[in-house]
Amino acid sequence: MSPLRRLVVLRHAKSARPEGVPDHERPLAPRGLRDAPAAGRWLAEADCLPDLVLCSTTRRTRQTWELAATELGSAPPVRYEPRLYAADDQTILDVVREVPADVGTLLLIGHNPGLQDLILLLADEALGGTMQRAQTKFPTSAVAVLTWRGTWSALAPGAALLTDLAVPRGQR
Repeated sequence: MSPLRRLVVLRHAKSARPEGVPDHERPLAPRGLRDAPAAGRWLAEADCLPDLVLCSTTRRTRQTWELAATELGSAPPVRYEPRLYAADDQTILDVVREVPADVGTLLLIGHNPGLQDLILLLADEALGGTMQRAQTKFPTSAVAVLTWRGTWSALAPGAALLTDLAVPRGQR
């Protein structure tokens, strides 16, 4: 039987829009600074500890990861992947298909609309009302969990089950 794989998709936390700062270098907003650790706590509590992290190279995604990682106990290896910035679902899927075979759980940190489109592309079925929620909105700090049996390289549209969708928020 093929091994169970888990793709955990995390949209970066809320970013600021400072005047004169290029999009790639936008930092997290105060709400994002609160929500990113909450996303890390959710990952730990849901036992979604990754074996590898693929993270966009933008400042806001790197900050999201750094703050989330503080809640995990021990941080897994992270690869900052430039192809994830402003990527569409097919480009993201191509990156995911390159993940080494020994990775059971992958955490992917990036941007919309590509992440939401990827979730909808991969999920053939969903538990509870997660599919409708994923179709409606995938806000900042949202986390989606997709599972399937197979290899990363053979991951195909409609192959996964959307098992969870959460939007962790920090305390104000």
